[in-house]
Amino acid sequence: MNKDQIEGDWKQIKGEAKLRWGKLTDDDMTVIAGKREKLLGKIQERYGYAKAQAEKELGEFTDSLRHAIGADAKTEPSKRVFKGSTAKTR
Repeated sequence: MNKDQIEGDWKQIKGEAKLRWGKLTDDDMTVIAGKREKLLGKIQERYGYAKAQAEKELGEFTDSLRHAIGADAKTEPSKRVFKGSTAKTR
C-alpha cells in the first residue's frame, strides 16, 4: 500500500485506523485526511510513542491493509475485514 493509495482510500481506511488507535478523535481523522505523516504524528501525540514505535505500529497496520486488499481485492473496501484492526485501549 503506497502513500497515494492511503489517501485515495482514506474514507474506507479511517474506520480501521480508529479501531486500531481508539484515542484518535474524529477531528484527528479530519486533520490526517489520509496523510501518512500526519497519522504518524497523531499516533505519537495521542499515545506518547517515540517515532520508532509509531512507525512500527503504522507499518504493521499498512501491512495488514495490504494483505487484506491483496487477499480480497474483489470485495468492496468498506466490506473488507482487516487483520490486526482490533481496538487497543492504552
